[in-house]
Amino acid sequence: MKKDRIHLFDTTLRDGQQTPGIDFSVEDKIAIAGMLDEFGLDYVEGGYPGANPTDTAFFAKKRTGRAKFVAFGMTKRAGVSASNDPGLAALLGSKSDAICLVAKSWDYHVRVALGCSNEENLESISESVKAVVASGRESMVDCEHFFDGYKANPDYALACATTAFAAGARWVVLCDTNGGTQPSEIQAIVAAVIAAGVPGENLGIHAHNDTGQAVANSLAAVEAGVRQIQGTLNGIGERCGNANLVTLIPTLALKEAYTGRFEIGIDAEKLTGLTKLAHTFDELLNRSPDHQAPYVGASAFATKAGIHASALLKDPRTYEHVTPESVGNLRKVMVSDQGGKANFINALKLRGITVGKDDPKLDRLIQIVKEREATGYAYEGADASFALLAYRTLGTVPDFFHVESFRVMVERRYDANGQLKTVSEAVVRVIVDGETMMSVAEGHGPVNALDLALRKDLGKYQAEIADLELADYKVRILNGGTEAITRVLIESTDGSGARWWTVGVSDNIIDASFQALMDSIVYKLLKNRGEAGRVAAE
Repeated sequence: MKKDRIHLFDTTLRDGQQTPGIDFSVEDKIAIAGMLDEFGLDYVEGGYPGANPTDTAFFAKKRTGRAKFVAFGMTKRAGVSASNDPGLAALLGSKSDAICLVAKSWDYHVRVALGCSNEENLESISESVKAVVASGRESMVDCEHFFDGYKANPDYALACATTAFAAGARWVVLCDTNGGTQPSEIQAIVAAVIAAGVPGENLGIHAHNDTGQAVANSLAAVEAGVRQIQGTLNGIGERCGNANLVTLIPTLALKEAYTGRFEIGIDAEKLTGLTKLAHTFDELLNRSPDHQAPYVGASAFATKAGIHASALLKDPRTYEHVTPESVGNLRKVMVSDQGGKANFINALKLRGITVGKDDPKLDRLIQIVKEREATGYAYEGADASFALLAYRTLGTVPDFFHVESFRVMVERRYDANGQLKTVSEAVVRVIVDGETMMSVAEGHGPVNALDLALRKDLGKYQAEIADLELADYKVRILNGGTEAITRVLIESTDGSGARWWTVGVSDNIIDASFQALMDSIVYKLLKNRGEAGRVAAE
């Protein structure tokens, strides 16, 4: 049976840029467009040429090789010819393969937002599409607020879609702009559009996630006949975001409900790069990846309960809906006071340590973990600290350096200009190969000052930690009062793109931070020596 092709349209650089706190530079856009193109997306929408200097500069040249490069903009204004509309002229002047025109399809918006008649709006849609087709570019129309418009006035919403198709639009995209439509409504309305004369092979879906159903709505549209899906990397977008292509792509590629009937332009080899793509994008946004993201999250294939881990060791299919390798992720068995021996054995095996079920060292490790977690440690979220604890209990860890002492000072004072400021300073004495070195650093707060001082001079190891970065810092108060026990979790990364987590616990937040910082550095040094898991067990 011939499979239907599903076309993947990425709007990260346009609709995704409307996410609060995100503002892509031209360089950012070039880098992201390259990532999307290499991964195998069919369309990459770059923005709105003419609307701002960044997008205008971005569209000065074609930015993709394989994927079609798409410019986005409005249909012509009512009362102005297509040849005299400046916005349409900017689109036609861009170096794009395709142009996506946004058109009002809810008569309420036509009246309130555009201030023109329904007939004038239809004329704008038709003439704008014809102008794009005449330019030799692929034309598509985003029917904005289509589902709300259909529910308010089905005849007019359908007229907008059929007018765009009749004028030559390759794609008519139905937009759930407010994100409130339900999957059953999506299916029924898409069926109505097809019945009105727009074939499914010319229909797209653009879903927003305001009810948490953007992915479900996109798949419902596919079931109803739509053959183009629009979305963004990691589901970014205004308000609650857009349909997440990072979730949709593996679902379409791996799930039997779709693989027998549909195909996408991303093969199995490309799909193994999905986790790296998602995490690299988060890194570019300077944010930590969502641990519970489907398919690509650090917890997507993580197991905590002992009975689950035992079953995983026998057959991973018992608790995995797809293999983690298929999307470039890793299986992770977490260790905690809830875990049995199977968790520990599997976690150690992943780190290159084979230990027998009856080995007394294993029992000792389990006892230590449970005792430490009773005092506030949480190793399920601190894989590197667990690894170091296991290596020290079961084998050996090189004594790279020794911190003889550290001191942190916080002083609130007036500077030379009479401005009140708070200054944090740290002093660290470190011994490397018998040589004592003292480092001093000021920072943005006591923890930052301690971090800078600790990593300022590690002698012969200094060059090895040059690419070490602290990506995130979290503090959890475990009981009440100013004397509370504090747990600190630190996420670290380096030039290889690897990420690891370390933990420290103390009634002193600086001491807890110091523990986590130390573990981060030691783990990095072990990692540099050929993956920390190869520390030999005695």
